[in-house]
Amino acid sequence: MNLHLKSSVVNRQSSINITGSKSETNRLLLLQALYPNITLENTSNSDDSDVMFAALQNSKHETQNPKLIDVHHAGTAMRFLTAFFAIQEGKEVVLTGSSRMKERPIKILVEALKQLGAEISYEENEGFPPIKIIGKKLTQSKVSLPANVSSQYISALLLIAPKLENGLELTLEGEITSVPYIKMTLQLLNEIGVETSFIENVISVKPTTYNLQPTTLIIESDWSSASYWFSIVALSEIGTQVTLSSYKKDSLQGDSSLVEIYKNFGIETIFENNSITISKINSHNPQPKTYNQKSSPDIAQTIAVTSFGLGIGCHLTGLHTLKIKETDRLEALKIELSKLGATISVTNDSLTIEQSNNLNSNIAIATYQDHRMAMAFAPLALKVPIIINDAEVVSKSYPTFWEDLKNVGFELSEL
Repeated sequence: MNLHLKSSVVNRQSSINITGSKSETNRLLLLQALYPNITLENTSNSDDSDVMFAALQNSKHETQNPKLIDVHHAGTAMRFLTAFFAIQEGKEVVLTGSSRMKERPIKILVEALKQLGAEISYEENEGFPPIKIIGKKLTQSKVSLPANVSSQYISALLLIAPKLENGLELTLEGEITSVPYIKMTLQLLNEIGVETSFIENVISVKPTTYNLQPTTLIIESDWSSASYWFSIVALSEIGTQVTLSSYKKDSLQGDSSLVEIYKNFGIETIFENNSITISKINSHNPQPKTYNQKSSPDIAQTIAVTSFGLGIGCHLTGLHTLKIKETDRLEALKIELSKLGATISVTNDSLTIEQSNNLNSNIAIATYQDHRMAMAFAPLALKVPIIINDAEVVSKSYPTFWEDLKNVGFELSEL
């Protein structure tokens, strides 16, 4: 489905409900599978969380070994389930995914699990899915990882750590990437009663093999999904206001850094009654900006497109993990923003857009099977009509995105 988008103005006062964070949901679904006394509310309705839930439900049913589990495009599910199935004694699974998933590296996590005693082998290419896992009891408790790897590898190990006989001592070597996501995992472990520590580059998780007390956890809404609304308001007229629920001022999600970043685009954020109201209160500062997105790489596309749409130059750093996402997001941004008229350059871990007011209209944006490409570019329809190809890709994280855009005044038509 290709969509043609245009909008002259966003409804001045709009309210949107966004479901639970995909990051929190997928962590808690795994913990719920390990500790069934956990009850979850406001779970994400994303494809990724549906895949995670289905795979974990599947694991309860006795069938022939090995069982084939297909996670499609869900990178988080691939990493977390690799660790989960490694400790499911006596169960054999083959974890596979889309053609792009088979190009996304898994070796660092597999090697770490093997250090702990796991039995995992590659079905096709060394270092990449599909992988065969034979679940067993893991008795080792110490492992080391390069600190600059995807935080999902680290979180995968931390999530199964309390079920290991001797817990886990994880040493991170070098400068750590995506610290907020690691802290999110540790905080969620703490909330269910698991003892953890994070001192310098060593993370420790105490064994918690007994059943926990019944616990109900309400999942905060997804800040990555909120980012597109920050962009929409930033690209709108002064006085535009959107209220989003449900959000916390002391969020566990690194992408909540949006609140500070978007002040540079004239946006004020007010927290009240578990909601945020984002308002365009003044014109943006036209000076080029530099942002280090090491701790929140998932909002880099949104910031880049907002900056371009407002004619502001920007330099984004700390983006090395973007090359192994659903697509190589740095190259994808370069190609698509160039089509719109941007002067843009990228390296292995950075992106630079020159200040310009050149914005071509009715350009078709390729989405590369990447939900964030579709949603990051959609707000530009406030400036010029734009076409989003393969628009249904948004279901990976935000299935109601196009419906929500219609409700605030965007005109959408299928091509």
